[in-house]
Amino acid sequence: MRRFRGTYTVLVTPFTADGKAVDLEALKRLVEFQIAEGIHGLIPLGSTGEFLSVTPDERTAIVETVVRTAAGRVPVLIGTGAEWTRDAVATSREAEALGADGVMIIPPFYSVPTEDELYVHYKTVADAISIPIMVYNNPATANVDLMPDFVARLSAIPNCSYIKESTLDVTRVRDIVRLCGDRMTVFAGVLGFESFWLGAEGWVAVCSNVAPRLSAHLFEASVDRRDLDEGTAVHRKLLPLLPFVGGPRYVSGTKAAFEMMGMPMGPPRAPRLPLPERDRPALRQVLAGMGLLPAAASAAAN
Repeated sequence: MRRFRGTYTVLVTPFTADGKAVDLEALKRLVEFQIAEGIHGLIPLGSTGEFLSVTPDERTAIVETVVRTAAGRVPVLIGTGAEWTRDAVATSREAEALGADGVMIIPPFYSVPTEDELYVHYKTVADAISIPIMVYNNPATANVDLMPDFVARLSAIPNCSYIKESTLDVTRVRDIVRLCGDRMTVFAGVLGFESFWLGAEGWVAVCSNVAPRLSAHLFEASVDRRDLDEGTAVHRKLLPLLPFVGGPRYVSGTKAAFEMMGMPMGPPRAPRLPLPERDRPALRQVLAGMGLLPAAASAAAN
């Protein structure tokens, strides 16, 4: 079983122009683009993938398409978080059956479970599958915060061996590494560059949807080569893009960027709205400055 490390893209889900169906051909092209640009791993059906806005049949088709297209070239982890433990078990089993390398599971996001309930939730899923689980700590959306001492408790579950840490407190990385040792590998969920220097061995990134090569380079410079100057330079190149693919517009901004790049991914599904027109010129300018636009569009942006 391969070890997960590096920059992993939490993929957008492409929809048709009317938003009524998943555009599987666009999804195949997206996977090929990511791999050609050097990304280290892929995670469909995360928050950026609008996992709560697809049907069960669409979910299955997305998993099949990404796994089949990746064809073992990079690891594929599937977002399988659910409010009901039974549903998390079912989607995780499906992911394993369809060939996924692992699953990423956010805590139940409405019931505000206690630590004992969370432990049973993750243990139940872990006992039902044989592939690794990446625990996803995002208190802003899950309404619970997995503190480092509780993460250490989860790390005793044999296949709960990764965590995506998505708070803005980078010291969590330090504390998880200290408390868990090699039982838990930390992936940053927000502060990739900062987390690398405190022991994170991966980054689950949104910006790597549109800038996979640069996002992978950031990991390689910072973690593989431990070159602070090189890592800082790459981080500074990425910084102008981050406000457009973070915060409340992380889906709409990413899909707008793809449209400008000539790789349409369709609109977000309601209640999300497309990126407002007032924000598009600034995003186009950022993409042009990063060399991510086709030549004609880049000239028009300047």
